[in-house]
Amino acid sequence: MRFISPKVDYAFKKIFGSEQSQTILISFLNAIIYGGEKIIQSLTIVNPYSSGQVMTLKDTYLDVKAVLVDGSIVVIEMQIARVSAFSKRVIYNLSKAYTNQLGIGENYLSLTPVIAVTITDFILFKKTVEVINQFVFQEKTKKFEYPDQELKLIFIELPKFKKTLSELTSLSDKWIYFIKEAATFDAIPESLREISEIELALNIANQAKMTVEELEAVARRGIILQDEKGRIDYAREEGKLVGQEEGRITEAIALVKRLLKKRLGEIPVAISNQIELLSLADLESLTEDIFDITSLPDLSNWLEEH
Repeated sequence: MRFISPKVDYAFKKIFGSEQSQTILISFLNAIIYGGEKIIQSLTIVNPYSSGQVMTLKDTYLDVKAVLVDGSIVVIEMQIARVSAFSKRVIYNLSKAYTNQLGIGENYLSLTPVIAVTITDFILFKKTVEVINQFVFQEKTKKFEYPDQELKLIFIELPKFKKTLSELTSLSDKWIYFIKEAATFDAIPESLREISEIELALNIANQAKMTVEELEAVARRGIILQDEKGRIDYAREEGKLVGQEEGRITEAIALVKRLLKKRLGEIPVAISNQIELLSLADLESLTEDIFDITSLPDLSNWLEEH
């Protein structure tokens, strides 16, 4: 028995946003938003999964959207790779879901709260070890909340979750473990089978019950997302290397100028500019040859040769 990874957006939407996912989504949201209390009794999934529809990268910004019985809106996103301005995008999606409730001339009293639940496969908040972090509007000094609790941001950072199967205690533990580890299961673990909604989620994620078309779509999405993550990681590493190289050049220029000043006195601007254009290798060579340079003409000749 093998299962698709809920971390792939296509699979995530199939598990949490399909027509048979209502009880699954209720259990998951009660676990994450309300600490396992059965506050949410019913909801409507606004954008149900459409079988056979292959999504593009632009479709991943909002994986699931649900409306609770009191009219509150929940937008849920699964994000594998860190992208530019990601934190801004989360706020944008939250704000858009809130403002889109009103048509021209409609009363503000008809607005209902919006909650954004964002699951990341990377660490977003380095200042805390908490897996789940919630944000609301509050007064900066006294820390009391804004009178209308209309907007809430909830983040789940999967890399921070370190519990093993035997260490799972709460409902939120089990749901987070399911999202993070489902693709590694060869059978449904007994402790997860005890939660009927998680068992149902795993049955939906069971590859044996999926069509060839669905499996191909999941595989394509997984490849696209991994490629995207790989490009981002590569660009980040390249940026680090470039930054390190630039930093070494800056340090080498400063060192060469200090040594030349001690040896020859003030260096003319024109020569100083030439030094700043040298490569790291040439700068290192200049530090080795510096004791053979006894005058500004010697230095000019050295620079001409390099």
